[in-house]
Amino acid sequence: MGKNKIKPAFRTLQVEYAIRDIVEASEEAKKRGKDLIYLNIGDPVKYGFKTPKSIIEAVCKALQKNYNSYSESSGIPEAIKAIEANALKKGIKPVDIYITQGASEAIEFAISALVNSEENILLPCPCYPLYQAIVSKFRIEARYYLLDENKNWEPDIESIEPLIDKKTRAIVIINPNNPTGAIYSKETLERIVEIAKKYNLVILSDEIYDQYILEDNLKYVSIASLSDEVPVITFNGLSKNYFAPGFRIGWGIISGPKDLLEDYIEAIHKLARTRLCAPHPLQYAIPVALNNENHYIKEVIQMLRRRRDILVEGLNQIPFISCVKPLGAFYAFPRLEIPHIDDLEFTKKLILEEGVVVVHGSGFGQKPGTKHFRIIFLPEEKILEEALERIERFIKKLIS
Repeated sequence: MGKNKIKPAFRTLQVEYAIRDIVEASEEAKKRGKDLIYLNIGDPVKYGFKTPKSIIEAVCKALQKNYNSYSESSGIPEAIKAIEANALKKGIKPVDIYITQGASEAIEFAISALVNSEENILLPCPCYPLYQAIVSKFRIEARYYLLDENKNWEPDIESIEPLIDKKTRAIVIINPNNPTGAIYSKETLERIVEIAKKYNLVILSDEIYDQYILEDNLKYVSIASLSDEVPVITFNGLSKNYFAPGFRIGWGIISGPKDLLEDYIEAIHKLARTRLCAPHPLQYAIPVALNNENHYIKEVIQMLRRRRDILVEGLNQIPFISCVKPLGAFYAFPRLEIPHIDDLEFTKKLILEEGVVVVHGSGFGQKPGTKHFRIIFLPEEKILEEALERIERFIKKLIS
């Protein structure tokens, strides 16, 4: 009797993750003996940045004290208190906080506790691929509003309202933005708040890069600080600001009208209870991180500003590429103007022929008729300069 092949669940069929989906081309390039320059994954620790010693020591102490049991499902009180105090400094008034296995889990809880499969959610275009993966898994309809490349990748407010109907439940913003490095103005954020209020939407605000502000004169604004009348969940964590992506510690801060949010909060906590807790000893890093000034990131910002400038200036000197200068995070989203090749084919060929590993723009979504790729500027300056030389050589070869 023949054995039938095991079929995966339908919910997984549309799940893609562009950042890791280019691994196949990278492996092939490695087999060909290419010296690879990895400019695809936003993990600062992979590029020599260190997790602060005080954070590591806090976790070691917790382990030595045998804090290895399950914790409260929403997080340990010391960490929640530190998150609340930090939120208040930013003008956010929490009505609830939950700690998760990375900000990714906080985002998934927020979406899956709110949106049914026959409903829709507004996502930015381009967008960090995690969101597409979550909505695909839960068979939620994604509707995309545009980020305007001609206005430093700020949301195109006019593209938002036409997407909204009675089944729209939430709008996602990623600020500072991945993949573009944009930071949204207060005026833009206020207009999003107005739309959310008008249509009774929840704002889901991903602020995981909120300490990566690359311009001295730029004031960062958290959208939850602009209104107490609109439900907002603000996502953050230790991964980027505190150089601890492997800790998998993140959180969601719920703010807005408490009486309207009670059932939603309980739904999120139900989901948190089903997975018991975030890693218990690692939660002790949160108070140490948030209750003290983050001196290390100030040093990092100086380095990243130089690296960004080298990358952006270099890209803008290469024929058929233009790049808007990122104001935050450590990503750029250059535009390709090369005819007869799409961004995925461009990316794969760049990896195979020159060993420069970037991510195709279509993996994040992009305005129809445009082509992009995402590139990071975490590596040392000489590595970025080498990458720029290779990209220029590849493009000249491509168009000759």
